[in-house]
Amino acid sequence: MSDARKGLTGLLDTEAIRKDFPILDRVIHGDKKLVYLDSAASSQKPRQVIDALSGYYEQHHANVHRGIHVLADEATALYEGARDKVAAFINAPSRDEVIFTKNASESLNLVANMLGWADEPYRVDRDTEIVITEMEHHSNIVPWQLLAQRTGAKLKWFGLTDDGRLDLSNIEEIITEKTKIVSFVLVSNILGTVNPVEAIVRRAQQVGALVLIDASQAAPHAPLDVQALQADFVAFTGHKMCGPTGIGVLWGRQELLEDLPPFLGGGEMIETVSMNSSTYAPAPHKFEAGTPPIAQAVGLGAAVDYLNAIGMEKIAAHEHAITEYAVKRLLEVPDLRIIGPVSAEDRGATVSFTLGDIHPHDVGQVLDEQGIAVRVGHHCARPVCLRYGIPATTRASFYLYSTPGEVDALVDGLEHVRQFFG
Repeated sequence: MSDARKGLTGLLDTEAIRKDFPILDRVIHGDKKLVYLDSAASSQKPRQVIDALSGYYEQHHANVHRGIHVLADEATALYEGARDKVAAFINAPSRDEVIFTKNASESLNLVANMLGWADEPYRVDRDTEIVITEMEHHSNIVPWQLLAQRTGAKLKWFGLTDDGRLDLSNIEEIITEKTKIVSFVLVSNILGTVNPVEAIVRRAQQVGALVLIDASQAAPHAPLDVQALQADFVAFTGHKMCGPTGIGVLWGRQELLEDLPPFLGGGEMIETVSMNSSTYAPAPHKFEAGTPPIAQAVGLGAAVDYLNAIGMEKIAAHEHAITEYAVKRLLEVPDLRIIGPVSAEDRGATVSFTLGDIHPHDVGQVLDEQGIAVRVGHHCARPVCLRYGIPATTRASFYLYSTPGEVDALVDGLEHVRQFFG
């Protein structure tokens, strides 16, 4: 046992938890037990979620909101029940503020397009500014670039400090009276940085700008209270929080959802339709055109139940202990450089690093041969790699089922990588 492992506290009963995740029992490459350290890309799914999806398709499947038969009623109850669960999970004031999308990217695009088509005072045009940060996932960069190109608005961003944090030294110059929207990530998917929400929101409110928070790397790992964040919109995705793929969430303040125009048109989002014009249903249905991700919502509801049963506070404490241990162990590896905050405080359960002059893709391939699954590349955050002058990173990310033994396996695997490449 490593000295760094002594005194670890706050850990969950991972032996019991891992029994809920069938895939974690896999053996790959002949005799290598799977060590899954890529939960920031997508978490694994417990039996409870898998069973909920199977149960829906086997017993309850029908389209929602339209039918009057038993299956339609059951499917609608399950779908809307999932909305209730998500609303409670994020402490939303109203269930009608929870919009289901197909992923966080769609949620972010939804807001960008709403603002591009909105009337005053929300409209983004050539006389206004959009503010993001240099650490954003591409999903929170490209939609705003497209909106700026389409409207003539000016796109601005906060830079990064050398230790992987936002540089807010010029916050009053970045967020100005012309700013219409400030959109930023709560926890960086590449750096692990937890951003100072209060300072950014306070400045945005001073100038009357809206705030959108990308909580994709936050919602799975710690309690998420949209009221406490004081943002106007919060986006996250289901597949990173034990739920299925194909389901995302956008939370928005009720008055904004009432005033802003829909992004997609079609069935279910309408109130009345004639050949000349249409009127729209109230939120959330106003923003959920067509057949929604019904089974995926049911699966997300089951994932919320699963996480609540364990306790988000306990999950956060477990991940903090694992990440603190991982940072200490990784810093023992010769030639390894952590990209982002080295302190385990105020950081998420994601650690990106480089290993000497060995390309991250080579690191990842050799680790995979040992059964260790990590992420390599720029992690859809290429501006971060450009900022730090690196082509890519290797990223290890942890979750409620991660163990200190898996961290040790990673460190041993990196030593093997070093030996392999001389």
